[in-house]
Amino acid sequence: MKYGISVPNLGEFADPLQFAEVARRAEAAGWDGLFVWDHVVFPYGEVEVGDPWVLLTVAATATERIRLGPLVTAVARRRPGTLARQTTSLDRLSGGRLVFGAGLGFTLEAEYGTWGEPVRPREVAQRLDEGLAVLAGLWSGERVDFHGEHLTAADVTFHPTPVQRPRPPVWIGCNWPNRPPLRRAARWDGVAPMVFNPQDGSWEPTPEVVAEIVATVAEHRTGTGPFDVVITGRTPPEDTAAAQDTVGSIAAAGATWWLEGFRPQPGEHDAALRRIEAGPPR
Repeated sequence: MKYGISVPNLGEFADPLQFAEVARRAEAAGWDGLFVWDHVVFPYGEVEVGDPWVLLTVAATATERIRLGPLVTAVARRRPGTLARQTTSLDRLSGGRLVFGAGLGFTLEAEYGTWGEPVRPREVAQRLDEGLAVLAGLWSGERVDFHGEHLTAADVTFHPTPVQRPRPPVWIGCNWPNRPPLRRAARWDGVAPMVFNPQDGSWEPTPEVVAEIVATVAEHRTGTGPFDVVITGRTPPEDTAAAQDTVGSIAAAGATWWLEGFRPQPGEHDAALRRIEAGPPR
């Protein structure tokens, strides 16, 4: 099991200097990864928003070991050529530490409708799949000649390539129990589900739900390489035993990463620093 921190690119976390400090502290305290949301706008009130690629860049220069990445980028609202350059540059800057989280986005109206872009789920999903295909081709350093229903990459080759070969790992975000994103995730390197728990009103899945997610992905997975199941929740920094019990049950269900997740609310920045300083619940 690996342990990471997930924070929004919003509120106090939007400031690059403060984000660099979060990254330094996370690495010093023994965490394995730091991941950041990727939103251009946030539909729930006015809030400061930071560019995730700038935040990840300062984190890369402030650290040497921990994994870094967006969780998740709405690929369908990004131009794949620009995204390939950004991800490759970050992977090279960090010495091969990028994990690329990809998905449809938080809400389609906020991510796409704000800018007059199509919000039909099927079309957005098609654009996501085409975007990932183009990205993988551009990361390869080989000639790409892609002509999809929505995207085109006509006879183009990108250099340099990422440090990681054949490419950085790709985690697919999804909202459980929506099944199509799990089939998509099975074609890539990991799944990062959002799960609403009606028992307590939280976004922390039960071990039973994690096991069902793992089984669903396994039904569709054909590759034999490593595959990550990334679960986000909250554990108390002051009660190591309780934290270990929570994470242990999730690990036993098949999760490979546990992320302590924080939100754009007052006091969350300080709460994140306290949880980071307490160290991962190993």
